[in-house]
Formats: sequence, C-alpha cells, structure tokens
Amino acid sequence: MTTPHSSTITPAQRHHTPAIHAMIVELAQYEKLEHLVKGTVADLETELFGERPIIEAITALVDETPVAFALYFHNYSTFLGRKGLYLEDVYVKPAHRRRGIGRALLIHLARIAVERGCGRFEWSVLDWNAPAIAFYEGLGATVMPEWRIVRVTGEALAALARKPEGSL
Repeated sequence: MTTPHSSTITPAQRHHTPAIHAMIVELAQYEKLEHLVKGTVADLETELFGERPIIEAITALVDETPVAFALYFHNYSTFLGRKGLYLEDVYVKPAHRRRGIGRALLIHLARIAVERGCGRFEWSVLDWNAPAIAFYEGLGATVMPEWRIVRVTGEALAALARKPEGSL
C-alpha cells in the first residue's frame, strides 16, 4: 500500500528490526516511559520472526528506510466470540508526521482485521495524549473512559505467581 507522500506500507522484514526497536525507544521517550524499555533488538526479532512468532508488525518505508511502524497481535473477545486485532504500538518519526502515514497504518490494520474476520480492532492511548486521542476519534475510534488497564509486572508478578491458588 502506498501512502499519499511516497511511503510504502509493508509487512516488517527481519532487517527492519533494529529500526523498529529504535522507534520503540523514541516512542517511550515521547511517552516519558523510556525507563520501562527492557526489550532488546534480539528479543524483538525473536518475537517477530522466531520459530513461534507472537507479534506482527508493518512498517512505512520512505526510500526503503523504515520511518514508522505498527506492532500488533491477536486477542480474543469472549463477548463477541471472535478474535480481535490489538495494536500494541504505532509510531511515526517526527520528520514524517502530518503526511498521512499514521492514518495509512491504521487503515491498513483495519483492513487486516476485516480480512481475518476480527470482531474488533483496539488499542490504548495515554489519557494526557490529547493530539492522539483527537486523531483516533477523527478516524471513528471510541475512547472508552470506563475501562482501565490492569497490569502486574516484575516482582509483583513473581509474588502473585508464588501464591497458593486456594488463598486469596
């Protein structure tokens, strides 16, 4: 798929992995969450292209160089009884923003979701990121204020896993 400003959207290739990882770090910096980035280029490559990939990614290329990416995977809705497509991250390098690339990435993913018979396409957005929220709503997305992300990680995850199942 070609976007309005001469970029091409393509499934990520193994040789794109270092560029995608670098953009993940840039995204974390923008979100003020860089301290949470623990994954390496090798980790990302394994999960994208290893023996049992668990994630997929698309990239937007300008002159064969990745300038944006979207990383996604399937989830499942018990209410719908169908799989969904979950967008983990989408990022466009600052020099390439406002050219339709982010919009093209989301449209491309919506098409994948429809082609695969997904019941929904969803993602999260930080509550302070008003420009992103407005952009998503402009595409027809609904920000669901009644839902909150629940997460257990690090030592809290290890401690939870050690608890006997019968004790609460």
